Amino acid sequence: MRRAHDEEEPLKLIRRYVTPDRRYLKLGGSLLGMSGRNRTKFLRKLGQAAGEISPRELDTLLDGGWRERKTAAWLVAVAGRSEFRDRLGELMLASEGPYAGQAYCVALASFGTRTDADLLVAYLDRYLRRPDLYYDQTAVLGALLLLDAKLGADYAARFLAPDGLWQQWIDGPPSKDGEVADSYQEFIGKLCAFAEEAAKHCHDRLT
Repeated sequence: MRRAHDEEEPLKLIRRYVTPDRRYLKLGGSLLGMSGRNRTKFLRKLGQAAGEISPRELDTLLDGGWRERKTAAWLVAVAGRSEFRDRLGELMLASEGPYAGQAYCVALASFGTRTDADLLVAYLDRYLRRPDLYYDQTAVLGALLLLDAKLGADYAARFLAPDGLWQQWIDGPPSKDGEVADSYQEFIGKLCAFAEEAAKHCHDRLT
């Protein structure tokens, strides 16, 4: 009986937090394309969910697939649950699946500390050395630049130096979009602003 319960719980959590209104698909760049009214409603419900979900339930979602992990990371960001920092950092560095990395970046950038910057730096140190892998390098750089601006730091400087790891990754095969790095910072900044807006509806947000 216990085993059946254990198998059913993730499905219940998915139905409650991940799939309503196709939430997992809308978390990210899709928010930019939503109308003001629809986006406000969506973020209100996201904030309420972030306030309702328990740490144990978040752990369960983070053990799941990319949809669950992506949604959980956003709920962590909205609720300011920095106790999940290391877990998100580990998942980001492992890069075991697609689509969730951007959400980890939003959470770490939202926490806004030098410890979060160190986790982003660790990712770039590993994956900018692999030009053959187009994972979450752009989102991570954007988050790191955002933290640099918040903290008055320069963590990203060595990556962006002439002939540095960022340029080597951009130049390496296969061909990649070489947008100005500031555009990645702006993008992650907009997503963090959405998380902050949702947080207004999260009654249990940490202070």
